[in-house]
Amino acid sequence: MARRPFSLSAYLALARGRDRFADATDQWPARPKGKVLWFHADTLARLDILLTLAKRLKAQRGDFEFVLTCDALRGSEGFPDALFAAPPPAETRSDIDRFLLHFKPDILIWAGNGLRPALLHASDEAGLNMLLVDAADADWRQPSTRWLPDATSGALSLFHAVFAQDEAAAKRLRRLGVRTARVEVTSPLEAEIIPLKSHDGLHDEMTAALAGRPVWLAAGLHADEIEVVLLAHRRAARLAHRLLLIVVPQDPAIEGLVASASEDMPLRTVRWDNGEMPDENTQVLVAGDDSELGLWYRLAPLCFLGGSLVGNDKGQSPLMAAALGSAILYGPNVGKHLDTYSRLVAAGAARIVNDTDSLSAAVSHLIAPDRAASMAHAGWSVVSAGAETSDMIMTQLEDWMDALGGAA
Repeated sequence: MARRPFSLSAYLALARGRDRFADATDQWPARPKGKVLWFHADTLARLDILLTLAKRLKAQRGDFEFVLTCDALRGSEGFPDALFAAPPPAETRSDIDRFLLHFKPDILIWAGNGLRPALLHASDEAGLNMLLVDAADADWRQPSTRWLPDATSGALSLFHAVFAQDEAAAKRLRRLGVRTARVEVTSPLEAEIIPLKSHDGLHDEMTAALAGRPVWLAAGLHADEIEVVLLAHRRAARLAHRLLLIVVPQDPAIEGLVASASEDMPLRTVRWDNGEMPDENTQVLVAGDDSELGLWYRLAPLCFLGGSLVGNDKGQSPLMAAALGSAILYGPNVGKHLDTYSRLVAAGAARIVNDTDSLSAAVSHLIAPDRAASMAHAGWSVVSAGAETSDMIMTQLEDWMDALGGAA
């Protein structure tokens, strides 16, 4: 066995903490026969992505169960597909041993820049296949930095393979002593997107009805965003007289409110749920719910994602819009999706707006087909790169699981 770096040995000798699992093991589910995969993430956003990978693998093969841990997790609710979900063991040998001896995981997928050196060392000793994914060009964290030695280098050296977000992250890993052969440059991890469907016949009918008109979409619009979006549309329409806005409210109950506000502005409005089709004079089309959202994304080269401008809803993921070829506008309130929006902005696929003035200006500028198409192409590149990273993780998992065979 390779000799441990001094910093890791010192960390293991000094690590102390309160056992989290001391009184909980009696309530844990029994370890099933067969393989157990363990997915760990430093954030809930990354945990959600790992969960989609676990479900995808489960759909392909049923010869395993999986457990989830996350630094940000406070309870075990909301993960019915997992055998077990909880915060990770404390950095104490007793807590770690309880966890590893009970579940005896075979494979560990560790996501993000949060390290737990004692837990990783024990996992290595237990013979787990260990893959680190979504390693960013950012500082590495361990549970305590006040008096414990920095064991980053030693902990990183324990992984059998590391997927770095980009070349800068890979260089940082190599400077920390990770072998070059173990580092793979990928793209940031993103949730798997299954594009919403759209009825081909309806798409053709709407395309013919719109007759090349410029179209933009407000998807998931909240009640307190209605006035901002409608005013922005009215201003943008002064420069693009044929401009059409499609509104999909976040809550179907406010569909009537949207239609009334549009008519009062006044804007010539049709209501999709009433069977009304837009004509050359229609300025706003109001949909009652998101059942045709796949159609609207495909028709609109530019969209504003609701829940992001005002309120506390924390926005929505932009990946579906990007996957279906829409350039993206969004407000500052995007919560846990901030990293994804930031990547889209960096790629030139999204732009932030803050009020009616900035939204109307952005729509006027970006509704030009060449500009919207350029942004949409950049967004698709981000989505497809994330999908490639997911595929690489799946391939590594499959290889390790096949090598394990029927072992428990």
